[in-house]
Amino acid sequence: MAGLQCHKLLWWTAHEPAAAELDADDARQALYDQGHRVGELARTYVPGGVLVDLPHDAYEQRIEATRAALAGGAPVVYEAAFRADGVFVSVDILERRERGFGLIEVKSTAGVKEQHLPDVAIQAHVLRRRGLDVSRMELMHLNRACTYPDLSNLFTRADVTEPVEARLAAVPAEIAAMTAMLAGPLPTVATGPHCSSPYECPFTERCWPVLPPHHVSTLYAMRRRAFELDELGYHTIFDLPEDFALGAAADRQRRAVQAERMIVEPTLAAALAPLAPPMAFLDFETVGLAIPVWDGCHPYDQIPVQFSAYVPDSRGALAAYDWLAEGPDDPRPVLAARLLAACEGARAVATYGSFDRDRIRDLAAALPHLAAPLEALAARVVDLLPVVRNHVYHPDFGGSFSLKRVLPALVPEMSYRGLAIAEGGTASLELGRLLFHAEAMDAEERARLRADLLAYCNQDTWGLVRLLERLRGLAEGA
Repeated sequence: MAGLQCHKLLWWTAHEPAAAELDADDARQALYDQGHRVGELARTYVPGGVLVDLPHDAYEQRIEATRAALAGGAPVVYEAAFRADGVFVSVDILERRERGFGLIEVKSTAGVKEQHLPDVAIQAHVLRRRGLDVSRMELMHLNRACTYPDLSNLFTRADVTEPVEARLAAVPAEIAAMTAMLAGPLPTVATGPHCSSPYECPFTERCWPVLPPHHVSTLYAMRRRAFELDELGYHTIFDLPEDFALGAAADRQRRAVQAERMIVEPTLAAALAPLAPPMAFLDFETVGLAIPVWDGCHPYDQIPVQFSAYVPDSRGALAAYDWLAEGPDDPRPVLAARLLAACEGARAVATYGSFDRDRIRDLAAALPHLAAPLEALAARVVDLLPVVRNHVYHPDFGGSFSLKRVLPALVPEMSYRGLAIAEGGTASLELGRLLFHAEAMDAEERARLRADLLAYCNQDTWGLVRLLERLRGLAEGA
């Protein structure tokens, strides 16, 4: 699969298996762990099988255990191992059928993706080369319609036999090309869109040159056209002529970069007019579990388990309010009640992006007894993201309107450097660890992790306070 994306990627993976780039960071390890949990659970939906439970690199033993299971008439074999043409494969679920075998590849995604098909094709090729009649091929993936506590339909089995059959003819030539490539020196492969598709290459920094400041790849919403622009001779935003057609935000970016100054549109003041006090400021952190564990939840629902707010007190000053769940119990009833109490006195609630408003509406749907006040709260949410995107551009945004880029550019003292947790993906992973695996930590580590999560969420929320102050200053010409 690595070789299908890039021969260079495969060469390094094969010749430098201990490369630092291949070490699993926390995010990648969490994905691996999630995939293992989904795979183990998927077996229970195709019961009665024999598991080839051996170390991943015990190749010959795994192949022999698979042979023995099939010879013994096992109706299903989990992690069935085969080798042919120098390619070793491990089939998640191999199922006997009335005619031949069914090959089932389990994925922790919520649907079939294009990159899944060659994965299945490689396995089918190897199995057929070993003499197995593979008559059906399936992708078994998570079903977003599944609703906890009824997990009977957690998985969907999609028949991908036809599209996989169409790919099988090309597999022998691909294997031969990769085998020959691996026997030689590091191949020459130009950089391009394949460096991040279908997966982000861990060796990107080895291949990509250091790009000049404001390379065309940083143009807002234009990443896919960056290679085309570069080939046309537009290497940086400085190279783009004034009449080059761009969207409004990207055009504002071009003007700001070329003028080497921040652009503030005269329309900013009107955009800020509805943001009248008393105002609250809100940020959620969530977990998105592949396998739902709380009533009414579906795979990958984003469930708020933490919030930070700055809310007006009786004198109109802003007071900090933080809440973070403890343990694996459903946090939504308590979180919603605390959230409503915290924001009760605010005419408007500022967030950054639509994510937080959507989570409030999710809470309203999940908690009928609080639906009316939660819907009213959602209606009071005002989003600062379009205010920035439609009216302001600073060259240090780098083509992004994420809070992590906007806030340090407009309010330099609000940098995320120095925080133990500095972005939302890490926060979500750590929240999952704290809520569901706290027993693996001692009291000191748990306390430190809670403090780090509270500090990160508070940084986002206090950042909204400072961002709005700065925007008002810009609108007034300050």
